[in-house]
Amino acid sequence: MSASLKSGLPGNRDAFAAYICDENALDVLRPVVIELGWPPEKCNKGGLRNAIQSLSVSASPNILMVDLSESGDPLNDINALAEVCEPGTVVIAIGQVNDVRLYRDLLASGIHDYLLKPLSTNMLRDSLTQAQAVFMAPKAGDDEGVKRHISTAVIGTRGGVGASTLVTSLAWLFSAEKRMPTALLDLDVHFGTGALTLDLEPGRGLTDAIDNPGRIDGLFIERAMIRANENLAILSAEAPINQPLMTDGAAFLQLQEEFKHQFEMTVLDMPRNMLINFPHLLNEVNAIVLAAEMSLASARDTIRILSWLKTNAPHSQVIVVANKVQPGMAEISKTDFEASIERKIDISIPFDQKAATNAAKLGKTFVDANGGSKASAAINQLASLVIGAAEGDLDESDGGGAKKSLLGALDFKQLLAKKKTDPVAEPAQ
Repeated sequence: MSASLKSGLPGNRDAFAAYICDENALDVLRPVVIELGWPPEKCNKGGLRNAIQSLSVSASPNILMVDLSESGDPLNDINALAEVCEPGTVVIAIGQVNDVRLYRDLLASGIHDYLLKPLSTNMLRDSLTQAQAVFMAPKAGDDEGVKRHISTAVIGTRGGVGASTLVTSLAWLFSAEKRMPTALLDLDVHFGTGALTLDLEPGRGLTDAIDNPGRIDGLFIERAMIRANENLAILSAEAPINQPLMTDGAAFLQLQEEFKHQFEMTVLDMPRNMLINFPHLLNEVNAIVLAAEMSLASARDTIRILSWLKTNAPHSQVIVVANKVQPGMAEISKTDFEASIERKIDISIPFDQKAATNAAKLGKTFVDANGGSKASAAINQLASLVIGAAEGDLDESDGGGAKKSLLGALDFKQLLAKKKTDPVAEPAQ
């Protein structure tokens, strides 16, 4: 329903139509419509459900105004309206519920504006004039497409290493600091925290995509993604935990393909099981952030995943991140960890529980809530490293993947023996 996806100016489309519940609002609207040169008979009595019924059998107007006053579930009804609206229709909703979350959710669903009753002449004139400008504006990408696209996957070697925290922080940095149009795809379909971290409702976009991959196109992306800021849109889910994930991964591939056309950066939150079940999701990923902790189990799984990536994603630059690092409290030392995985750690991010709690309380990403912390500074370095890796600037000797041979069983026995004799390893370097 946004101008960025409009398909032109079909000759059989009206310039404007409205479906309004009450006569008082119609009395304010009609003079403004006449002033703008539109026929007042296009101001119809009846709210959003009447609009859906009418537009299911007729062409959508360029600009559509719908009244949500009699709607018991505005968001669901707006989704039903989207099914019958042609691409490019600019929709203005009006209603009597003064709720910031509803307003934000409506805008995220593709609505151009939401006006509160009682309506005023100036309010209507300004909104309709802006809608005209939006409709007549050139489509994004008419003359040139996105010049580049970087795809980044963040994988946690173990649960709880903070991979999702890195995902949301990186996405926020790319969108807010780097000003890159960014898509965040949270592939933890049942327990994803991407939307939660950003204080957003996840919506049904991702589950709808999984159920109907054939529907995924530019317009679907526009309607389904939840907008976190001007440059960041997210697809996340809280799918019912009594429903197993029934997909061959086609929906995820199609989403990635559409992101390439509409965004400059894609950030994937990829749980380890998704890596195993859908290895093809890494086919076009430029950079892989492997989040680890300084523990024996994480060292083991880092080795296994590095080996897997070398075989299945040799084209991707791998960045190893030690997260939640606590000097003097590590299960194994940084030196032993690097020796076991046979490569350097690219970025070490210090543990900061106070900062993490602050971010959760504020409903913001870690870096947004704690701009001055040492951990945020390290995540900023990681963001720059991701962009550099995707553009081929990362030193292959440090970040290009695991070496030929991986740690054998004897080395693990030595680490285990050292752990038993020295329960708290030397401070991380």
